[in-house]
This record gives sequence, structure tokens and C-alpha cells, in this order.
Amino acid sequence: MENGSTKTSAAQTTANEICMEFDAISENEGLARVVIAAFLSRIDPTVDEIEDVKTAVSEAVTNAVIHGYGERGGRIVMRAHLSEEKVLSVDISDKGVGIADVEQAMQPLFTTGAAKERSGMGFSFMEAFMDQIEVESSVGEGTCVHMWKRFAGRQDEPAPILQAAVWNRSGRA
Repeated sequence: MENGSTKTSAAQTTANEICMEFDAISENEGLARVVIAAFLSRIDPTVDEIEDVKTAVSEAVTNAVIHGYGERGGRIVMRAHLSEEKVLSVDISDKGVGIADVEQAMQPLFTTGAAKERSGMGFSFMEAFMDQIEVESSVGEGTCVHMWKRFAGRQDEPAPILQAAVWNRSGRA
């Protein structure tokens, strides 16, 4: 190959990154979920893997909207990077009120919201659905939730009946 480059197989990926900024309103939580799912689609993750990431992103965005900004509004930044090794890193950041005690905020059932409205499980869900999570926050300056997930890739082939259905739909007999 010219210039020392190597041929890449279909199973390999190249690194990719996105950055998106949006208003801190609850309607945009769904937008963040759709964008992260579309971003991951090129590595062919399982449905469960996609749902895990969507849930974690949803929780981080919801926390920024409700706890970071409350009624005053603001902007949220979602940055995602997918490495060649199929490791996703996602940062959800805001310039809201910040968290005084991150360790306490990450405890299951802890919430600064009204008990009837909030379950206090946002960080617990993020930790359950991602491989690693770190939270940086400064009071009066905002919060950034860093999350990582490694994707193994699909190991199994489509079921034979599915292969036959696809083959027959192609018009081949």
C-alpha cells in the first residue's frame, strides 16, 4: 500500500467524535438519546448495549436540566468519542449550580429534588449501565459527567431462517 497505510477490514472502525450543544429543557433529553444511538449505529451494537447508553445519557441530561439549572434554564453540552477499540466516552456538561458534595449526590436514593418527583437513582443508573463514570463539579460553575463503555461487538451470526428470508427477498431463488 502507498505511504505505509494498511487495508482496513469491515470489522475495524476508526475513531469518531461528536459534540452537540442544546437548551436545558426536558424535551431535549429525547434528542440526546436519539443522537447517541445514531452515533453508535456504525459499530453495530446490540439492542441492550444501545439501551444502556441511551439510559445513562438520559439520566445525565435529566440531572443537568432539573438539578443543574432548575427553572433558570441554560445550555447542555454532550460530547461523545468512539475509539478504534470500540470504547465510547460520553461527557454531559452544564454550567449550572454545581454539586456541593459529589460523593453524597452519587449515593442511591439521594436527591435534592422533591421526594415525590425524584427517585435519587440517576447516578446509580448511570453506574449500572456504563463501565465507568466520574463526576466533576464545582458549586456555581457546573458539572460534567464522564462515562465510558466498551463494546465487544456481535459474536454470533444471524439465525439461518433470517439468512434465508433475506436471501429470498433479494430475488434470488
